Amino acid sequence: MARPASAAYRCTDCGWTGAKWYGQCPECQAWGTVAEADAPRSAVAAASVSAARVARPITELDTNAVPRWGTGIAELDRVLGGGIVPGAAILLSGEPGVGKSTLLLEAAARAAASGRRVLYASAEESTAQVRLRAERTGALHDELFLAAETDLATILGQVDAVKPELLIVDSVQTVSSAMSDGAPGQPAQVREVAGTLIRVAKERGLPVLLVGHVTKDGSIAGPRMLEHLVDVVCSFEGDRQTSLRFVRALKNRFGPTDEVGCFEMTGDGIAEVPDPSGLFLSRGGTPVSGTCVTIALEGRRALPVEVQALVVGTQAPQPRRVVGGVDSSRVAMLLAVLERRCGLRLGQMDVYVSTVGGIRLVEPAADLAIALAIASAVKDVALPQTLAAVGEISLAGEIRPVAAAKQRASEARRLGYSTVLDQEAGPLREALRRAFAAADQATPAGVPEF
Repeated sequence: MARPASAAYRCTDCGWTGAKWYGQCPECQAWGTVAEADAPRSAVAAASVSAARVARPITELDTNAVPRWGTGIAELDRVLGGGIVPGAAILLSGEPGVGKSTLLLEAAARAAASGRRVLYASAEESTAQVRLRAERTGALHDELFLAAETDLATILGQVDAVKPELLIVDSVQTVSSAMSDGAPGQPAQVREVAGTLIRVAKERGLPVLLVGHVTKDGSIAGPRMLEHLVDVVCSFEGDRQTSLRFVRALKNRFGPTDEVGCFEMTGDGIAEVPDPSGLFLSRGGTPVSGTCVTIALEGRRALPVEVQALVVGTQAPQPRRVVGGVDSSRVAMLLAVLERRCGLRLGQMDVYVSTVGGIRLVEPAADLAIALAIASAVKDVALPQTLAAVGEISLAGEIRPVAAAKQRASEARRLGYSTVLDQEAGPLREALRRAFAAADQATPAGVPEF
């Protein structure tokens, strides 16, 4: 039998190997990533292990907590699991202009103010540009060192000269290394730069914060291996139309991944929002029809969010369904349930549904609040401001329980919502009757029939 040919080509992105070159990788469909593979190496010989590094039973290992130090930003420390671990590699990704550099510059200034030396290596801006932003946001300190470098070797030289306790690299896709071919941002370059910085972080106990670009579909640019190499992956999210920003942990080897940090972009930089309860509620004093409050869960936080609906008659053959901040397919399903199970005639009406404050509701726990807001708009009866609704609605018109129901209910009552409608209210028709009965007690107008 003929001996099989060894793999001569390898994809630098996904690791696919083959004997023939392709312009597009057959495995991951990436273009220009298939290159000639290195010659096979000889087998690795076993190395001797010192007595200090020999494997021990897990029950004999030290159980002391991993040492951390705070960044000075409580919301960021919450997401990181209590602070920064020495030697940790943290990747912060986000869309252009969302405020990644502003957040990290603020974190660097507060770390410097606490007595730690920080090196901020900017590969996208000059030191003068970073200085101007620092003056505007009040992030100036003598222990904060700036360097505008795009070469990895020069950045490592700056680390040797400054000897920082925190290193920030903005961004990893714009730094290049002479040890790898290709332009900055290519998978091979990103892998080499990130691998070298992480190795330095582990050897010296130096925490490294890396800024990562994202592609048009929202994923982190570069090889997928980058997310596996780092210890923590955080996503900085926000809408250009609003000033609110969220930091979420997508991966965290030192803490939970269900925490969310809230920030607000202002003219003076970025500010923490420790209690964002009132950001997603309208400030009107008089109840208005077509509004209802739900309790959304962002990480471990329960936030009250107001849902608004507007229903108007139309003569168009295809009524409009316009949504903002909610899922359009979910709203279409709720409209069908309201018409079939509750008798609301919505076939000749335009329906507009939106949230307050620009927040996006993706969990089904907001179904009941959306249905109540639409029913309130149809009947033109305002629900009481002390009512909140939490529940998922099935196609049969039943209200299903949701996750963290007790936490949502306690948060609602803490904020002054004395009436909380959930799965205990019965089917959707009965929940509508109870809601409008509470509205009749607040402003007597007659309870609508369903």
